[in-house]
Amino acid sequence: AIVTPKEQLKALVAAEQRFVNAPPGAPGVPVGAELPDCTIAVVVPAYKEETQIEKVLSTMPAYIDWIIVVNDASPDRTAEVTQEFARKDKRVVLVNHTVNQGVGGAIASGYKWARDHDVDIAVVMAGDAQMDPKDLSRILAPVMRGEVDYSKANRLVSGRAFQMIPKVRYFGNSALSLLT
Repeated sequence: AIVTPKEQLKALVAAEQRFVNAPPGAPGVPVGAELPDCTIAVVVPAYKEETQIEKVLSTMPAYIDWIIVVNDASPDRTAEVTQEFARKDKRVVLVNHTVNQGVGGAIASGYKWARDHDVDIAVVMAGDAQMDPKDLSRILAPVMRGEVDYSKANRLVSGRAFQMIPKVRYFGNSALSLLT
C-alpha cells in the first residue's frame, strides 16, 4: 500500500502521544482516534537569507501544503533564490515586503496569507536553516489533536543548538529567553 505524506504525518502525530501532559478529560482527539485532515503552511520569515533559503525549502517535509516565504525587503538575492525554487516546488509562495518590517512583521504577513487562503494550521520556521524540519511533527501534534490552539518550540533547548547557531547569537538568545 502506498502511504501518502499526510498519512505519514498522522502516524508521527499519533506516535507523539508520549509528549502530551494534558490533564485527564482535557479536550482533544482521543488516543487512537482518526486525526482530522487539515491544510498546513509553514511561514518562513527571511531577511538576507540567499545562502540558506534553498536549504530550508528543499528540506521541507512533503506533508506541508504551503511554504510561505516572506522576504522582508532583503537587499540580497533572497527573493530571486526563492522564485527559482518555486518553479520546481508549487507549494512555495513568495510574499515580498517593500519596507523591512522585522521578523514579527514578516511572521504576521505570513499568518495573514495563511488566514486569507483558509489554511488550517500555520507554523513558523526561520529562513536561516537553524531549525530541523524533522521537529515540525512534534510542534504540529498537539494542535492537530485539538489539545492546544498554539504550539511553540525553543531551538535553544536542543543539544544541537550550540553547534548550529553562531555563538554570539546563541548566548544573546539564551540571555533574552531567561529574562522573558
